[in-house]
Amino acid sequence: MFDKLPISSETERILAKSLDEVITVEEANYLMNVKGSDLYPLLATADFLRSDIVGDDVTFINNCNINFTNICTVRCGFCAFGKDRDDPDAYILDDKAILSKAQGAVEKGVHEFCLMGGVLPDADIEYYEHLLSLLKDTYPDVLIHGFSPTMVNDASILSGISIEEAFERLKSAGLDTLPGTAAEILTDRSRELICPEKVSTQEWINIVKTAHEVGVGGSATIMYGHVETLGERVEHIDIIRRIQEETHGFTEFIPMTFMHEYSPIFLEGQKNLGASGTEDLKLYAVSRLMLRDLIPNIQVSWVKMGYRFAQVSLTAGANDLGGTLGGDELSEASGAPDGIETSISTLSDMVRNLGRNPIERNSKYTEFYPIDSTLEVLSK
Repeated sequence: MFDKLPISSETERILAKSLDEVITVEEANYLMNVKGSDLYPLLATADFLRSDIVGDDVTFINNCNINFTNICTVRCGFCAFGKDRDDPDAYILDDKAILSKAQGAVEKGVHEFCLMGGVLPDADIEYYEHLLSLLKDTYPDVLIHGFSPTMVNDASILSGISIEEAFERLKSAGLDTLPGTAAEILTDRSRELICPEKVSTQEWINIVKTAHEVGVGGSATIMYGHVETLGERVEHIDIIRRIQEETHGFTEFIPMTFMHEYSPIFLEGQKNLGASGTEDLKLYAVSRLMLRDLIPNIQVSWVKMGYRFAQVSLTAGANDLGGTLGGDELSEASGAPDGIETSISTLSDMVRNLGRNPIERNSKYTEFYPIDSTLEVLSK
């Protein structure tokens, strides 16, 4: 495969190995630093593995983000969304507003409610059970992808119960999958700088493993391009890999490039924020080589990268385009380049332009809905 390419011998060795087995942390660190003529062979190898593992289908979900509050006691240095309770722009959606947004999404054929918000100081497990029951009792066929490890941890403490009991109760109330949020970068050095009030690396690991053991699987994420090193990016992916080897609870891996322009750490003078385009592509490619079919679904965030670069990133090992979103106030506050809501038609066009097959899915990647191109054209 590499015979006629201008590629260094070490890069060629690692990429040739990656065709048959996972790469090591040391090899991943090496690939994160490749430049010049070594870059394209890396991307091509990741894309080849993507094709070999999941084929030419590109999946996405018709979903709706319901951000029930922007009040947050955990004020992270990267977040432009959270507000203090006395801020004039602070809000908490009441039941009527939540159901109104949900109804609008259901009318558009939604398969998932993504239930997310800030960390409320008085949100106990009963509050989150109420939100779940409110939606599940009204729309029993729509899956709920909700909350974060930090939110569940704080609620369990406030309610005086264990993490295990908290997830059991949330699952009974209607929680189907857990977002991988609050992971950010899973190294305590970086977390101390950007999110010191969130759970530690080990606490996050323990919480997620408990969720998987209870039967609540979900996403794994990485938020990169702020204060972390390239080595910490690899360390994070390796932690995700080791959790998956033990629990097999992750449905997808989602790299999220840091949108820094409105973040507190940028406004306070932090320099050198934001990943470059080649760093984005290398992260997708190295993720595919590290995770292979252990986590077969690697997701591109079009809301953070914009449509054009998200499409390019599908050539670097990724096979999923996320969701239609139905509004994502968290990304909007950070400056989403192409808005915070899209259509099945737009995502389908992006996929077909690559010569691949657009497939609608559910949250768990257990149900798939092929898209009729004729109907897509008629719906425009």
